[in-house]
Amino acid sequence: MTDIKILHLINRLSFGPTPGQIEKIKNIGLEVYIQSQLQPNSIPYPKVLIQKLEYLDTLPLTPSEIITELRQLQQQGKELRLDQRGLNRIKGRFEQKIFLQATKGRFLRTLESPRHLEEVMVDFWYNHFNVFGRQGLNRLYFSSYEQQAIRPHALGKFRELLGATGRHPAMLIYLDNWQSHRGRINENYARELLELHTLGVDGEYSQDDVIALAKIFTGWGLPPNNKRSEDPDGFYFDEKRHESGDKFFLGQTIKENGMAEGETALDILASHPSTAKHISYKLAQTFVSDEPSESLVKILSQSFLDSQGDISTVLNTLFNSSEFWQTEVHNSKFKNPYRFVASAMRAMGNEVDNFRPINGILDQLGMPLYGCVTPDGYKNTKEAWLDSDTMIRRSSLAIPLSGGLLGRGKPISAEKLMATLGNNFSAQTRAVIDKSSADLRAALIFGSPEFMRY
Repeated sequence: MTDIKILHLINRLSFGPTPGQIEKIKNIGLEVYIQSQLQPNSIPYPKVLIQKLEYLDTLPLTPSEIITELRQLQQQGKELRLDQRGLNRIKGRFEQKIFLQATKGRFLRTLESPRHLEEVMVDFWYNHFNVFGRQGLNRLYFSSYEQQAIRPHALGKFRELLGATGRHPAMLIYLDNWQSHRGRINENYARELLELHTLGVDGEYSQDDVIALAKIFTGWGLPPNNKRSEDPDGFYFDEKRHESGDKFFLGQTIKENGMAEGETALDILASHPSTAKHISYKLAQTFVSDEPSESLVKILSQSFLDSQGDISTVLNTLFNSSEFWQTEVHNSKFKNPYRFVASAMRAMGNEVDNFRPINGILDQLGMPLYGCVTPDGYKNTKEAWLDSDTMIRRSSLAIPLSGGLLGRGKPISAEKLMATLGNNFSAQTRAVIDKSSADLRAALIFGSPEFMRY
């Protein structure tokens, strides 16, 4: 078992190696590592991580609990006779608390969770089912969306994930389905559900299917304002707003049946061959190469259909494919900004204890967390991120990162970095590093072509 093979596995199933990880996997074996990662609930969180996450008290809040807490804070403000401007400040501070805790929770898990693949898949699915979390009501809901709609289903059944995202208030708001009703349908969610979430742009659906699907989902929305603190999941079906009558969708007649029409449509979409192909392509693109082979996508699609959309089964098929292990795909993918920063954090290991600058770094690199405005989410291909501006920005960050920006001023050891990263550097890069002064070596590692890829 070679270090290069282990490093390839770590780079794809996690956000990059941590100190000592190569040796740990060498001891337990590749297959044991893969199978454990495919079953994240079998891997306990460290007590220290649990304690850190417990401190982030907004993370577990359901949509109704979020509204309840906000209203309690505003009621306290009213008792203090604050005007509307003061009440708005209370709301703004609560939204900021949710944002800071959501980002810190994501960073903590990325760095410290032993469920490496789960974190990669949470990031994958949040982009696949993207919602913009920095505007309007979704400043309250986006964190709950990740914690309760995405995270529990990241390696489970695609159908359950599809339903959880579609019913969550963050998605209902983001793609305007809460405003869609009888006589005045809004096609946004239906269109993106077909084009991005399931069948794909080449999924052979028509505009009539978009319209039919939009009608099917009329009535799916938020509870009335005076009841939003009562319904735990923040979802409400309003029969009065639902478009009556049968609907003809993707060649099938869906009988009039209220809310159940939407569930039937999701069943059809989750089991559709085009959905299997679309999801399989994106998984292969994430874990193998920017342009995966048709043969691999076909194998994964069949695995998706045979397992009824079981994500861990599809990934197991992928990780056992010959394409995944081909030497030419090693270090062939270019890190997007989030993976670049996350891999730097992980390479530093327990030296990272200052998470405050990370949001600013991601904003500077053009990939603010929860900040993708468009529903297609952030890309993970070289074409989307490799340009001169990106390289300049990353190079400018290499020195502060190596100087201890995330470790409260503690410089990073170049020797430890090299060992953590498997000494996976070309002779040319090694020569440049060796000839440089000691205080620049770690910076040169973070700015090297090898570190930019995975």
